Amino acid sequence: MESPRSRTTSWHDPRDVVAALAELDGLEALERTLAGVLPYPPIAETFGMRLVEVEAGHVVWEAEPGEYLYNPIGTVHAGFAVTLLDSAMGTAFVSVARAGTTWTTLELKASFTRAITADTGVVRCTGSILNRGRRVVLTEARVEDAQERLLAHATSTLLVLGNQEGRG
Repeated sequence: MESPRSRTTSWHDPRDVVAALAELDGLEALERTLAGVLPYPPIAETFGMRLVEVEAGHVVWEAEPGEYLYNPIGTVHAGFAVTLLDSAMGTAFVSVARAGTTWTTLELKASFTRAITADTGVVRCTGSILNRGRRVVLTEARVEDAQERLLAHATSTLLVLGNQEGRG
């Protein structure tokens, strides 16, 4: 057996991101994250995820899968793709949310079309809003490789809990 490999991860206090979302409209908070002014949440640091595009109702994340994400069958664990999908769908909603808006994921359904390995290279995950109601938001996301082949797809139902002004 080879010597064990290691990977070091650093992150900022997650309360910094929470505080920013309480004070800034979602799109502005995401734009500041993209510009490096606001820190990424710890989960993004853990998986090496980075925002590459942000506009109202649409976001794109990138990440590079590595062997540290492997499961016992020799591929990247599905949780990597689901984390990308969930992050893209959530931030697609955040991109249209007012400051202080609180929400939660009610349901998430993911489908996988190709195995992801360290050889897959950088993957892109695009998230968008399918339907935005006052309290319920439907979102979708796609993970694709550099050749734009679909690797995974998901849909999600989000529940808007409220915001600082008490409006949903």
